[in-house]
Amino acid sequence: MIERTTLANGIRVVIEHVPGVRSVACGVWVDVGSRDEAAGERGASHFLEHLLFKGTERWSALEIASALDAVGGEFNAFTSKEYTVFFVRTLDSDIVLGLDILADITQRPALREDDIASERNVVLEEILMYEDSPDELVHDTFAAAIMPDHPLGLPVLGTRESIEGISRDGIRHHFTSRYTPDRTILAVAGNVDPEAFVTELDSRWGGAEGEAPARELPAPAGALPIAVDRRDTEQAHLVLGVEAMPRDDPRRHALALLAHTFGGGMSSRLFQEVREKRGLVYAVYAYRSLFAETGWLASYAGTAPGRAEETLDVLSTEWDKLAAGFTRDELEAAKSHVRGGLALSQEDTGARMTRIGRSEITLDEVPDIDEVVRRIDAVTLDELNELAAELGARPRTLAAIGPLDAALLGRVA
Repeated sequence: MIERTTLANGIRVVIEHVPGVRSVACGVWVDVGSRDEAAGERGASHFLEHLLFKGTERWSALEIASALDAVGGEFNAFTSKEYTVFFVRTLDSDIVLGLDILADITQRPALREDDIASERNVVLEEILMYEDSPDELVHDTFAAAIMPDHPLGLPVLGTRESIEGISRDGIRHHFTSRYTPDRTILAVAGNVDPEAFVTELDSRWGGAEGEAPARELPAPAGALPIAVDRRDTEQAHLVLGVEAMPRDDPRRHALALLAHTFGGGMSSRLFQEVREKRGLVYAVYAYRSLFAETGWLASYAGTAPGRAEETLDVLSTEWDKLAAGFTRDELEAAKSHVRGGLALSQEDTGARMTRIGRSEITLDEVPDIDEVVRRIDAVTLDELNELAAELGARPRTLAAIGPLDAALLGRVA
């Protein structure tokens, strides 16, 4: 059972009662991410996520960690291009402790100068670690190429230069101007009584005030055909993709099925053709990223530099084949996979909280699992193949990292 309500100050609340479990997961979803950052504060959302863990006037970082460790609780956060999430998961008997900590850090962080200085170094180390992971970095290279001069093309972590330049006043302004009731969603899943739990939430978040500026949704500029970062890496990392649709497009369910069939599992076309038949890669997959005004469908492959040309050829051929569409067997297999994944996700309160929180913040609705399955099952083969033909015909963007030959990259798939 999913209950939705709104506190008097505008904070939206979504609660899923899950009988028969002993845990409760609660997440604070803030509708602010890297796309909302001004030119002088790139990476501020992620930096602030780190700083909220440094404590409040009431709780030190050590006290927070010790209190939750003592009850076996989980406490974490993550930042994306469009939202930031802080969540806690405990036994139902200990969730009040989790709520107290979560409410305090998301409304009254200390943001001390010494904490900012030390955490700045931590974030800089995280950026260095990320830059040493070309299999992850190549996706940022792709985003910057398919969304040039657009907020969605910017890295969530920011850059070394931007993090070094963010001041305490800048961080505090980012917090006070964005962490407002109209941008906040409280998502809860677990063994709770929804009506009583709303009272608990209201007593902690009901006094919050403020209103954030409206989010700008600039039109995407034309994608670049290619972006290359030449490095002396052991593998060549390739991402090939196209612009897709916004997150609220009714075809998003068809896209989920398409992405799975194309490169979402061991039976997918990409896995079978690139890895199983040809042995060109260890990792190959497809994924979709959907945002407020646009999105993309992309494929990744990592291979030895000497095999990059053949791997790119095979990827391009599989993209070309999209225009021919999928079979009914492929569609039904994809639907079965999605149904199974949804069912398995229901066994964990953290996953349930994430599903309802993400749905509320991105779509302004929280359909139950049965409704999601109905929407997936309603996708027809004609709808899937129309979308495949449309995406397969779109101009492609190639992002590459590694010791790549200039002639190869000049071909552009």
